[in-house]
Amino acid sequence: MLKDVAHKTVATIATVAVLTVALAATVRAADDAAGNPVQAQIDLGKSTYASKCSHCHGPNMMNSGTITPDLRAFPDDKTRFITTVKNGKNNKMPPWGDILSDDEIGDLWVFISSRRKP
Repeated sequence: MLKDVAHKTVATIATVAVLTVALAATVRAADDAAGNPVQAQIDLGKSTYASKCSHCHGPNMMNSGTITPDLRAFPDDKTRFITTVKNGKNNKMPPWGDILSDDEIGDLWVFISSRRKP
């Protein structure tokens, strides 16, 4: 009788261990598949910036000697940023609202915010 209880206890412990490992592997795989969503937005924003913005704002978000502002110093104001990108600014920055999607503009914001000067 005691031997049966011991076998059942060992079997239960082994089952719990296997399930724990399986659960941990599933969670890890889900994390890998999803990646880091913020980093993904930064990467997408960086790509959009390089193709659409860097020719005026410079490859490092500043272009000394021009009228464009240092985007690393742009205020932490997402609404202002989105409005400026969509509508343009002072007839000097063209409007991008018909060219860039809301997602692309959002990714740009995440990218630029990640490079903000302290």
